[in-house]
Formats: sequence, structure tokens, C-alpha cells
Amino acid sequence: MHILLLGSGGREHALAWKIAASPLVTRLWAAPGNAGIAREADCAALDLADHAAVAAFCKANEVDLVVVGPETPLAAGIVDDLASSGIKAFGPSRAAAQLEGSKGFTKDLCAEFDIPTGAYRRFTAAADALAYVRARGAPIVIKADGLAAGKGVVVASTLREAEDAIARMFGGGFGRAGAEVVIEEYLEGREVSFFALCDGETAIPLASAQDHKRAFDHDEGPNTGGMGAYSPTPFVTGDIHDAIMTRIILPTVGGMKARGTPFRGVLYAGVMLTQAGPKLFEYNVRFGDPECQVLMLRMMSDIVPALLAACDGQLRNFALRWYPEAAVTVVMAARGYPGDYGKGSRIEGLDEAATIEGVEIFHAGTVAKDGAILANGGRVLNVCAMGRTVTEAQARAYQAVDRIRWPDGFCRRDIAWQAVERERR
Repeated sequence: MHILLLGSGGREHALAWKIAASPLVTRLWAAPGNAGIAREADCAALDLADHAAVAAFCKANEVDLVVVGPETPLAAGIVDDLASSGIKAFGPSRAAAQLEGSKGFTKDLCAEFDIPTGAYRRFTAAADALAYVRARGAPIVIKADGLAAGKGVVVASTLREAEDAIARMFGGGFGRAGAEVVIEEYLEGREVSFFALCDGETAIPLASAQDHKRAFDHDEGPNTGGMGAYSPTPFVTGDIHDAIMTRIILPTVGGMKARGTPFRGVLYAGVMLTQAGPKLFEYNVRFGDPECQVLMLRMMSDIVPALLAACDGQLRNFALRWYPEAAVTVVMAARGYPGDYGKGSRIEGLDEAATIEGVEIFHAGTVAKDGAILANGGRVLNVCAMGRTVTEAQARAYQAVDRIRWPDGFCRRDIAWQAVERERR
């Protein structure tokens, strides 16, 4: 098979690594890719916003399957445009991608199909939003309705923080994403990431994971796109797993089908484990980043047949196998992230770090120049490791981090701390 992977982050490097291992693949391209992906695939300088150019590339190279990594082209309808050109693509349609592209869309779906979530209201005017939060009080959650690169959510612990978030969103701080604002009840509990592969009618669960959104240790600092993750999480017990599938995932798949917008692809549920049971607080319509990295390490099955089954509506009798070992990924980011950060700093020691048992390093914001690897983004590297326990995987990941020489980078030193503490007890 000829496969084209779209994207350039750590998620896409992990996908490229897994897809390239499939015996079904004879040629793999990535667009635009990065310095790490270039070791697994031929990188093509395609503009993902130019759907016609992507389709032309597929036809010229006889591409059998396109795998779409990031959310932006999905929300822009690239799967629809490729399908109209006779090209098979893994991912949801533009209409189905609204599950991530519009927070209000998802909350309304939850209300219609009795999917447990926090109470909410939608607003298109700052004055109304301010009146609502002043009446409700803090803590409260303020969300830009549209896509904001994972940074359009403010968990306001004080009324002042909520007011500032509303002013920033309606003031254009998130562009068109903040033209409408969703204000939600603050949910108390433990946050987990739950993934399911969907074919429009059937959903099969993937392994559980937990990510770390805050920039600094002890879950302090601003929200980011994700500073690390681990899998499996001990907090998704068998009963909780079944409750998430029964009360959240399957009603969503059924609801989307009933609406005439069947969902095909990866459904990524952000779930809060509350005292009242699991509650959905957001959907994403693609693999998480950095959760994808730990999932790909733990997936025993060939991923390519799974992607094809999702595209072709054949998941009903499909099953995936997983390695029992744990996986941890630590994100190394440029200093200043998620705010302003510099580019072009040199990264050394990657080959040495990769020699540690169980370690894989997936690139995110990197570029190769004159034989060197340079930082070229906010989140730059994903240092991943497998181990018999989360504790062992964590130790190996940080051993690898400590061998990487990059003075302009930083990382959290406590990824997977909750699971490690649980194992110690």
C-alpha cells in the first residue's frame, strides 16, 4: 500500500513509526513532516490547507490511504474533499469534526442524547457571559467555542480570572475561535483520556491514558497542548471503562449517526471521573498529542488494518491487541512555551539517549539543518519509554531526558506521578 500521513508533530512521528512497521506498507509519505518523521517516511512539502494540492499528490503517487493527524484540516473538511476525488482518508467528515471544532455543538449533542457532562451555557456577547459567571461564581470553566490549538480553555479559580478570560476571548485573543464562548460547570475529579476507534456505527476502545496539561511540576502554570502522558492509567478500572463506553462513547456514535453525520476515525474523550461517575468535558476527533505516542508504543496489533476497517465500516468483528507493559512520554519544550519562545537552538545527545532500553524519541517541532537537529516549535521532543511498571517506564524516560543536551529546552519532572505514587503504595 501507498500511504500519505498528514501532519508534523510528535503525534504524527509516532503514527509514522507505527505505520512504517506494517508489512502492508510499500511506500509512506508524510506532509510536511519533521526531522524525526523523515527517518520513517519521505517528506513532501504540501500545504495542508490546499486540499486540491493534497488530492493531486495522492493521484500522482497512487496513494491508497491518507491518514490525517491534526484537527485543523479535519475541521476544514479535507476528508470530504479527498473522498470527492475518490481518495480514501482516515478521519471524520467536516460535519462530524464539529465534535472538536465547536464546544457548543458537543454540549448540545450531550443534552440531546443524555450523555453525562457538566451544566453549560453558550454566549455570543461578553455582557451576557459576564452576568452569567457573576451569578454562578467560581470555580468555573470558560471555553472558546472553536479550535484554539488546545489553549482555548480557562479553568478559572476566581471570578477575576473568569472575567479576564471572557474579555480575552471576546476581545479577539483567540481569533474566530472566541467569537462564541461556552461557560461550563467546574467538574471535581480525576481527568483521564479515553480513545475509541469508530466506523460510523461501531466503536472499539483503545488503551487508556492520562496526560498532563499544565506547563510545570505539581500541575502548576498555564495550560498547554500537553507536557507528557502515560498508559495505561490505573484509574480506569473495568467498571469505569464499561461506564465510559456505555454512557459516553456509544451514545455519541449513535447520536451522530441519527443526526446523519456518522463519525469515522478516532474519538478522543476527555473524561472527568467524578463522584457521580464519568462525565465528558470535551471531545477531540483525532489521536491525542502526546497520548498517541504512548498508545503507539503499547499497540501490539498492526495499525494499518485497523485504520482501513474504520474507513470501510468493518470494525464490528475487529479487535486490537496491546502489550501489557506501561509507557510514559515526557515532552521537552522550548523555554517560554506556551508563551513566546525562540527557534533554531541546537539539540544534541539524541542518539545517546535512544540507546537506553525501552526508549523511543519522537520529534515534534524539529528541523534538520547541516547535519544538526534544531528546535523549530514550542513542543519539540517526546522522550518515550516502555517498562514493566509505570515507575520503570518513567525512570527510563527521565534517564533519556538527562542525556539530551539542549540548554534552551525544559520539561516537567513529574510525568505519571499519580500512577507512580499508587504503585509505591
